[in-house]
Amino acid sequence: MKRWFGRLMLVVMLMLPIHTFAGVPLETVKTNVNGVLDILGDPKLKGEAGKKVKEQRVEAAADKLFDYVELSKRTLGLNWNKFTPEQRKEFVELYRTILKNAYVDKITAYTNERVNFTREVPLSETTVEVQSTIVSKGGETPIFYRVMKKENNWKVYDVVIEGVSLINNYRTQFREILGNNPPETLLETLRKKVGKK
Repeated sequence: MKRWFGRLMLVVMLMLPIHTFAGVPLETVKTNVNGVLDILGDPKLKGEAGKKVKEQRVEAAADKLFDYVELSKRTLGLNWNKFTPEQRKEFVELYRTILKNAYVDKITAYTNERVNFTREVPLSETTVEVQSTIVSKGGETPIFYRVMKKENNWKVYDVVIEGVSLINNYRTQFREILGNNPPETLLETLRKKVGKK
């Protein structure tokens, strides 16, 4: 009886982390993405004025969902340590603007594609990959959101679209600039890119 009870407790203990871990990251991403889809599908937001409101709302939803500091740190990798606190702050804001400029137009061009959330895969104790698929007339596109738990909130720190990681994509570009140049050179390049200089 004691042995049976011990095994039962072991099974319960092994299940506890899984039970508390599963579901929340996927539901967090799903709720935010569905919120964006509601904005994009809002029939009141038509024409040029509607497009502007859509962009502002999508940007606000992205700010709520993404952890831009974590995204920036992971994109720069070890080069993050070369930046002063002020340079890091500016980099995060410039990088956020670049991503917004690159993706908001594509997102607002949404035409009733369906998004299926399939599962979440634990990557570590505090990180999870939420897997989804966009279903359109042209086929299916896998999009995986990598999220991290910080202060009881799950935030996205990377997005993998058809196997291509956002972090890896930009890391390669930034690493080339930082290979033989100081952080200021990268910041200057990004300022020009977003039209700040």
